[in-house]
Amino acid sequence: MYQILTLNKISPIGLEKFDRSKYTWADDTAAPDAVMVRSASMHDMELPPSVLAIARAGAGVNNIPLDACAQKGIVVFNTPGANANAVKEMVILGLLMASRKVATGMAWVQGLKGSGDLSKQVEKGKSQFVGPELRGKTLGVIGLGAIGAIVANAAARGLGMKVIGFDPFISVDSAWSLSSQVQRAANQDEVLAQADYLTVHIPLNDQTRGFIQEEFLAKMKPGARLLNFSRGELVDASALKQALADGRLACYVTDFPNEDVLGTEGVICIPHLGASTPESEENCARMAAAQLRDYLEWGSIHNSVNLPELPLSAPTAARILVIHENIPNMLSTISACVSREGINIDTMVNKSRKALAVTVMEMADLPSEAAVNAIAALDGVIRVRTFMG
Repeated sequence: MYQILTLNKISPIGLEKFDRSKYTWADDTAAPDAVMVRSASMHDMELPPSVLAIARAGAGVNNIPLDACAQKGIVVFNTPGANANAVKEMVILGLLMASRKVATGMAWVQGLKGSGDLSKQVEKGKSQFVGPELRGKTLGVIGLGAIGAIVANAAARGLGMKVIGFDPFISVDSAWSLSSQVQRAANQDEVLAQADYLTVHIPLNDQTRGFIQEEFLAKMKPGARLLNFSRGELVDASALKQALADGRLACYVTDFPNEDVLGTEGVICIPHLGASTPESEENCARMAAAQLRDYLEWGSIHNSVNLPELPLSAPTAARILVIHENIPNMLSTISACVSREGINIDTMVNKSRKALAVTVMEMADLPSEAAVNAIAALDGVIRVRTFMG
């Protein structure tokens, strides 16, 4: 029986991906084979040696200690695209709120209760909330992945906006999914100079922390409106507030409120509702559960953020999976441990990702426990798993 530790409430629709005859799941288990998590922080969590994989039911993985997991041979998955439609809808709402001053208008009208002729006061006071329409304006999109691409398409096709996007690392699938109405910029500065509205859809990591800073904001079109539905730490709060005070920015809409920006004039904070839909939670849970199931039972790796992509079907005979450092001579050294027992390796696949690599060997029979232990004892080998068809 595989044991799954759930650190947050996980949609039952997703958990149905697990065969109850093979899996149990609970929010408290001493020796889990895998972990499913949404937003709970795992940085201070002591991971037991039994953990083989972690699946984040969502896209961002900044709540998971990726380096520590890599050192232990723990595969970390995320679910890109599973919550894309939910976030897209919030970005569209953010565009409207940035333009039409809906949030401040609603707060103002609530304060009129019991103050006299409501209709007269509304008609007299509504002019303070005048804002421009989106149609015909330019939306800049930085990051054209699962979310950025459908935001760009929706704005171009449904809102009548001119859309210009930039992503130096755009995938083939995302490129194909982009509407012909979306203009691809040659560089980021081209987007910043043209955008009346700018939405950023990039991951948070050590390279992107503080990505939106003074120089970035200075290159933006004066009076532009900035949307951040990715992560709050992408933005340098002091530079942002200065840009708002100077009029460089007309508005900042974020799904990630923090003390530095809360209460600042021109800032609209939404309480991280981007993926808070039942459909999104179900999609993320389904994808996360399927990834864990396929890795635990077959060794298949799909949508990992710390190991190479290596999708596999169920083994037909014997399979050995080795997670190891990406260093010279590993393949020959690993295969020698099998060859010494007179076992022919039918197929061998090796994929690498930066400092880590995965090697999968398939053969008619598994080598002895001693041979498997010999592989595990090799310098540079982090984890060894075996499977039988």
